[in-house]
Amino acid sequence: MDKSQVITRMRGTPGYLAPEWLTSQITEKADVYSFGVVVIEIISGRKNLDTSLSEESIHLVTLLEEKVKSGQLVDLIDKHSSDMQVHKHEVIQMMNLAMWCLQIDSKRRPKMSEVVKVLEGNMDAETNIDHNFVATSQVMFGIPQNIGSSSPPLASDLSGPR
Repeated sequence: MDKSQVITRMRGTPGYLAPEWLTSQITEKADVYSFGVVVIEIISGRKNLDTSLSEESIHLVTLLEEKVKSGQLVDLIDKHSSDMQVHKHEVIQMMNLAMWCLQIDSKRRPKMSEVVKVLEGNMDAETNIDHNFVATSQVMFGIPQNIGSSSPPLASDLSGPR
């Protein structure tokens, strides 16, 4: 049996999977994206996907994108957590780390070792980041598109060599 190739199936919880799971070009930074989602959940005190909320608030990462673009990040801080409310400056720093982790382009995300350095206080989170956290097209995470074609891509184009 040839064991020279590794085949990875997409597994995970919707809302936590990095955008590149749709491309089959998975890197070690897919877990960094998931970490960013968990950090935002802790800070906000809610799940990433909450269908009990209004349609525009169901997806936490989309809400984060809207709040950062409108300068209202503090609105996402858990209002039921006195610690979060008292330490807003530190919470915003953690949100910046999470947003660095949530970059659509995996090359722009930190390595997990860099995340640890930020958490230990030995490094600052990158501040020059893209505030688009939700991939709305394949081009956003590195898949070239044929704009003139409306036909779906071939399976061989998506899956790569086996």
